[in-house]
Amino acid sequence: MRMSIKFTLVALCLSVGGCAMYGKSSGTEISDSGPGMRNDWTATLVTPSTLSGAVQVRGTANWMHDGSGSKVMVSISNATPGGRHPWHIHSGRCGGNGPIVGDPSAYKALEVNGDGNANENASLSMPLPSMSDYYVNIHASPENMGTIIACGNLAAPVR
Repeated sequence: MRMSIKFTLVALCLSVGGCAMYGKSSGTEISDSGPGMRNDWTATLVTPSTLSGAVQVRGTANWMHDGSGSKVMVSISNATPGGRHPWHIHSGRCGGNGPIVGDPSAYKALEVNGDGNANENASLSMPLPSMSDYYVNIHASPENMGTIIACGNLAAPVR
């Protein structure tokens, strides 16, 4: 019985992070430059539920520091080959109607290739923000800016 109690105490002690008799732990240090840490804003782009079934565009967006300004990289897939889709970062959240961030002419339309994929970059003269709400939207076409075929809320960097 005594051996069972002793074994249980040692197992409990080890499972909660060690005991004083096994030496002192230095703790965990968190850094924003270590592996797995992000220094850019990211978004997963998906088709709004109102268009599900008709279109299923998906993609990603990354907004990162670039010298004294910032750079945005957008990639979409499962789009209609030959499509041309304007896109922008906006202030606010998906479904809102926030203003475009930066110069609208900095955003070159996505040109969809034969496989349904498109990639594009935009260089913005503004620095990467430290906080607030932003989203990326992908418009149906230059003639149909009112229809959003994909949107994603940008998540701030992990600090």
